[in-house]
Amino acid sequence: MSKLNIGIILGSSRQGRVSPQVGEWVKGIADKRGDANYEIVDIADFKLPFFGVEDGEEQVRAWSEKLNSLDGFVFVTAEYNHSVSAVLKNALDSAREAWYNKAAGIVSYGSTGGARAAEHLRGILSELSVAHVRVHPTLSLFTDFENYSVFKPADLHVNNVNSMLDQVVAWSGALKPLR
Repeated sequence: MSKLNIGIILGSSRQGRVSPQVGEWVKGIADKRGDANYEIVDIADFKLPFFGVEDGEEQVRAWSEKLNSLDGFVFVTAEYNHSVSAVLKNALDSAREAWYNKAAGIVSYGSTGGARAAEHLRGILSELSVAHVRVHPTLSLFTDFENYSVFKPADLHVNNVNSMLDQVVAWSGALKPLR
């Protein structure tokens, strides 16, 4: 059986964002495992139009093709106004069927560890038939970032990320026959 392909989705596109730092950290942990192929997927690279408002068939097609090549996901999400970012919500809405019958984990960050964004993301993922796993690493802007911008995670998070990845890989493999 070939290895699963897991995308680490960067859920922010704002100038000065820290999601690339968090995503690279998750990928570094994941790559040491050897149990799947992990890759960073940056929403900002796809320049998706606003769903239902702007023409962007080519960008949406490229986004959907990328998602179709993946068996599961790890979402790196910041908390914006007690929820997910607009670009993440737009990206989720833009490629509905490409999400179906896959698994996802969430790594969130914010003043309360991004917990409220993760809870909103879970509801959206449920509607898209994505099995979101229980283990959820939360990163605090106060303790895991220097000056709110330089990512310096506490060592305790590595175990949580590995536990989350255990679940994402298991669920992604279990759901693969449904696709």
